[in-house]
Amino acid sequence: MSPPAITLDHLTLRHGSQPAVCGLSGSFPPGSLTAVVGPNGAGKTTLLRALAGVHPPAEGRIDRGRLAVADMALLPQSNAFDRAFPLSCRDVVAFGLYSRSGPFRALQPAQHAAIDAALAAVGLPGHGSRPIGNLSAGQLQRVLFARLIAQDAAVLLLDEPFGAVDVTTAMDLLGLIQDWHAQGRTVVAVLHDLDLVRDAFPSTLLLATEQVAWGPTAAVLTEANRRRAGLLLRGWAGQRLAAA
Repeated sequence: MSPPAITLDHLTLRHGSQPAVCGLSGSFPPGSLTAVVGPNGAGKTTLLRALAGVHPPAEGRIDRGRLAVADMALLPQSNAFDRAFPLSCRDVVAFGLYSRSGPFRALQPAQHAAIDAALAAVGLPGHGSRPIGNLSAGQLQRVLFARLIAQDAAVLLLDEPFGAVDVTTAMDLLGLIQDWHAQGRTVVAVLHDLDLVRDAFPSTLLLATEQVAWGPTAAVLTEANRRRAGLLLRGWAGQRLAAA
């Protein structure tokens, strides 16, 4: 699997009139494993949504090369998933197949087998018929990762993939991410645990509405850069208040 580079050219993203990301340029090389870090409100989630094609640029552009929408998989924050909706684990994983087969086509036996295999790969064999409302936070996140496995995308966009899960689950899911990276897929993950980023992610983008640093993780996560990120975000927040 060899996806093309994803290149950002002076990308600006907005929520209404307020900038979320401003003037971001750089690229995610093919098969790269990149953490996106920064203070709360820095534009990290908005950037992932823009990469996935669900948040349009206000200025600049995103060049995805030959990638189609079905080649990119977005994992939202788990708290954005409505667990009250009457779905089974199998239903949720099946959504990963619909990006290619379409939502109104009956699943074939091979696809049902793929769903069961994906659930087994995340440590939930035999959970297909279990309602998602009965799952723990960690089990739900495993199901959402199984959906990514079923989708089989070239690019994985993960928004806080380890949020609200226990250490065992986090390490299991990190193993899946590392497997995807070894397969040559491009992985971009929004994370808050900087120790984990240092240990497991070779590249990092430090974002505070604008780019603070982007490159090898050790060079990006310096104390000076982290301090500058906080100062930049406070400056942007002050401008937003002044404009309100």
